[in-house]
Amino acid sequence: MSYENIKPLLYKLEPEKAHALIEYSMRGLDYIFPGGMSFFTKKYVFNDEILHQKIFNLQFYNPVGLAGGFDKNATMIRPLSAMGFGFLEYGTFTPKAQSGNEKPRLFRLVEQESIQNAMGFNNKGKDAIAQNVKKNYPFSVPLVANIGKNKNTPNENAIDDYLTLFKDFKDLCDIFVVNISSPNTKNLRDLQSEEFVNELFKEAKNITDKPIMLKIAPDMNIDNAISLCKNAIKSQADAIIMANTSIDYSLIDNARVFGGISGRLITKKSANFFKEVAKEIYNETILIASGGIDSAELAYERIKNGASLIQIYTALIFKGPIVVKNINEGLAELLKQDGFHHISEAIGVNFK
Repeated sequence: MSYENIKPLLYKLEPEKAHALIEYSMRGLDYIFPGGMSFFTKKYVFNDEILHQKIFNLQFYNPVGLAGGFDKNATMIRPLSAMGFGFLEYGTFTPKAQSGNEKPRLFRLVEQESIQNAMGFNNKGKDAIAQNVKKNYPFSVPLVANIGKNKNTPNENAIDDYLTLFKDFKDLCDIFVVNISSPNTKNLRDLQSEEFVNELFKEAKNITDKPIMLKIAPDMNIDNAISLCKNAIKSQADAIIMANTSIDYSLIDNARVFGGISGRLITKKSANFFKEVAKEIYNETILIASGGIDSAELAYERIKNGASLIQIYTALIFKGPIVVKNINEGLAELLKQDGFHHISEAIGVNFK
């Protein structure tokens, strides 16, 4: 049965219940359907050397990764890899388990192929997640740990939460992502300051030699975003992810003015934000593009604007797992059409 046949049934469920059902089904894939992983791999994995990259001394077989938020507790690593992702991000998770914000907090905007979420870093906490990751790490594709602070940790103590997670997960991931840009933890975005970033990266680099990425919000003033990114790079940030969900509620036609918007509604906003910031920093660091990407064409434009990698999340919900293969196949074809022999030749070409 194809995802298009299953999707109407999933949409009859509340979004969180549908996600829980998908998680349960994927976790049981190896046990319920012997050989199921092999079937998915053959169906969804696309492999072409034109897309292979070595970044941070890690092998990326394609540039399409899963963004944080889908596999919060690192319970779906193996089945997600069978869907053809080039890298996987687990989290966002926090030192202590927390339930997140009050429900309802997750909404489908079906006609716009978008999502509005106010989850609030709901997760089982670092100890439970560490046990889940230990079952799989090291893994066949790079694993990225997306870390955040607990809701009840005041901002003046936030660095302690992040440093705790750096210490406990330095041997349980290939890359870290510092999430200080979610709109769903009160005052978290206030940490998008040069002072905090300086202190955090200085301390983190004393703990781990794993690459550390900074994820920023698309609602920042462009000049402020450029300044923050340049400061982060000077503080030894290894990459910048642009961008998290948006709180631009002018994009929606409902009365909910909370949570973050993802998907097609923010495609243009995220693309413009990425381009304006990237043209100032693309030759100084590794850039990862995220936000409203659901096709090879959209991914290719971000790559030409400086992205080495891209991430999806909402596209997976509306288009199903085939979207990963479609993007990778399409990227390979677009690169060849433009006379490129390797993806690296296209990165930032719009600024050269």
